[in-house]
Amino acid sequence: MQYPAQMRKLPGFVIALMVALVAAGVWAVSSALLQRKAMAGLSGEAAQLARQHSRLIDSELARFRLLPIVLGEYTDLENALTGRSAAALERMNGKLHSLAGETGAPVIYLIDAEGRVMGASNAGTEESFVGRDYGFRPYFRVAMAQGTAEYYAVGDLSGRPGLFLSRRIGPAAAPIGVVVVKYEFGALTRIWGNDPGQTFIVDPNGIILAATDPQAELHVLLPLPAALRENVAASGQFHDAPLDAGPYRLDDRGRMHGPGDALMAEAAEPVAGTDLRLVHLLPTGPALRAAADQAVVGTLAIVSALGLLAGAVGWRLTRAARAAADRRALEAAVASRTAELSTEIAERARADQRFREAREELAQANRLASLGSITAGLVHEINQPVATIRTLAENARHHLTAARLDRVARNLDTTVELTARIGQITQEMRRFARRGRGAVGPVALDDVIEGTMLLTGDRFRKAGVRLDLPPRGQPVVLAERVRLEQVLVNLLQNALDAVAGQPDPHVALIVGGDGEALTLTVADNGPGVDAALGAEVFSPFVTGKAEGLGLGLGIARDIMKDLGGGLELAPSPLGGAAFTARVPRG
Repeated sequence: MQYPAQMRKLPGFVIALMVALVAAGVWAVSSALLQRKAMAGLSGEAAQLARQHSRLIDSELARFRLLPIVLGEYTDLENALTGRSAAALERMNGKLHSLAGETGAPVIYLIDAEGRVMGASNAGTEESFVGRDYGFRPYFRVAMAQGTAEYYAVGDLSGRPGLFLSRRIGPAAAPIGVVVVKYEFGALTRIWGNDPGQTFIVDPNGIILAATDPQAELHVLLPLPAALRENVAASGQFHDAPLDAGPYRLDDRGRMHGPGDALMAEAAEPVAGTDLRLVHLLPTGPALRAAADQAVVGTLAIVSALGLLAGAVGWRLTRAARAAADRRALEAAVASRTAELSTEIAERARADQRFREAREELAQANRLASLGSITAGLVHEINQPVATIRTLAENARHHLTAARLDRVARNLDTTVELTARIGQITQEMRRFARRGRGAVGPVALDDVIEGTMLLTGDRFRKAGVRLDLPPRGQPVVLAERVRLEQVLVNLLQNALDAVAGQPDPHVALIVGGDGEALTLTVADNGPGVDAALGAEVFSPFVTGKAEGLGLGLGIARDIMKDLGGGLELAPSPLGGAAFTARVPRG
């Protein structure tokens, strides 16, 4: 091939400049495209996590909103407010304390028509609300006027923020008081903290009410107007919180920034039944740096090809007289190098595909992690509306006898709402149940024991069996909540069956520890395990029950092995049988 004389006279630095300009253009375009792609991926991941967290908080709030409805139908509350005898109020304090413990509500209290607290679940404690005047609180005034209210504020005694759910007691024409249930977001923020990024609950004024990052709580995303700040301070809604700028803020272009002015990818979802928003943030720095590195690698590959091509052209410009054999050899070398570059680019494309697939698997794992929390609340979320329906039906029968047809109608309307709620829960759970089981991770043992008692407590109470439980404040374990609850439910039911017919039936759940693992022992004072069975009691179809299948203990042991622990037959401190489950500490 012959080149024009003008091309053969081109200096080498001109060719190098052309290659540099092309490389700069390739880098700029590829970097912009890859960074845009990375931001789109982060936005999608943030939106997915926001929807996942929104479903969890909607489920929690729906469960707590049932409490004021149920309590509003308790005739004991009405009697306590109208009679105001010391004995009636003391009984009411005990019932509220018990109900708060069973549902996990921080506090439940009863306010009379003048705004004074007559009974509370924390009566007798240093933070007791009894006797305090809360007539100034909006949740009291709105509930007295409209029947129900929800109000987010900081507790004046506890100093902890929460959502106050209130409901009027008595007819609108002659109300006699208000029942209030407080809900705190602490348990949810701990669950959300297991996912990447940060999650906030934000009110319409941009005040962060709850957050997985404790430093962000009760700070603002944008400065509050002076008039609004004065109104908020005068209402005492947030106590003495400064409500100033925190580590997270919105810039003038509406972009979210985190600590150190790091740009964040943002997604928001409404919180059902409120004017609050759930906001999830993901840091963009790592993804943008990875995109920039990928752009550099791609540009280097192209520059290498251009450099080889430029070298070949230069060689041809300066060696126009080279023999045809040398020319064919050079072309073969260029072709070989081009094939190598093509292979390298293809391998990088496959690596990029594997990277995207790994991120998709991580997103799926996050979805599966949330399934445990949703499944753990299934029985409680259905049983509570069913129990409420029963209570409403019993009350409706009394109201019908007393010819109070308006109350009968209200009870039937509430019953219709609750049955619709049950249908909604089961439909949602069927959809999630197809996605597999939850992942092993840190789990609060207090929550596991509380969930287990929600499933088995009624049966123990009805059977009149004494059940000893460990005090609250147990450590965190490394497990999967639903499967660990399944093991405890199986062991407690076996123990309950074993003590049937005993003169003084007694079952105990004992928590111990030996370094890196905790032991959960379920013991009873029944007849014990037949010596002929021994360790064979864990084998399939081996059982000491006349009608048992002999599968429960084997399944429980397999679950504990899968969780990194074990299940063994142990001596019972109560004289009967005992089974000890070992589970790693969190």
